[in-house]
Amino acid sequence: MTSPGQDRIPAGYVRRAHGIHGDVVVRGMLQDAGDRFVEGALLLTNEDEPREFEISAVRGHQGDYIVSFVGISDRNAADALKGVQFAIHRSERRELEPGEWWPEDLVGCHVVTVDGQAVGRVVDVITGAAQDRLVVETHDGATGEVPFVNALVPGIDIEAKRIVVDL
Repeated sequence: MTSPGQDRIPAGYVRRAHGIHGDVVVRGMLQDAGDRFVEGALLLTNEDEPREFEISAVRGHQGDYIVSFVGISDRNAADALKGVQFAIHRSERRELEPGEWWPEDLVGCHVVTVDGQAVGRVVDVITGAAQDRLVVETHDGATGEVPFVNALVPGIDIEAKRIVVDL
């Protein structure tokens, strides 16, 4: 498995086999995962030579998806898929509304205060029911979370990879 190229982003990965008929448990990694993991959808693996899998059936299960793929019909074939990561091209993402950002675009952004003092960089985005949080690694290696709300994050410039926080 390789890291996604600049034009690809992770969409999900196979956690494990489920049952004896070739089903797998897939963890979606996109905000619109429910629109991607549907019957008839084609998923590409995130490898140098991507493989294509067609979803023949899917259902939600404890925050994940139980997926059946065309051509995967037994437990052994499903077990062989454990850890396989799926990716999409960035161009396949839905259009964002004003004030929305993709979490993967926030990761790597430099974080500065409203006074311009460097804080660190975003290393992860935690999606929560009440609010999302930016995980920021400071220059000394410590990490902390910043609630991703307008009052605390008044400025975002994705092109410049810069986020302004008011702490």
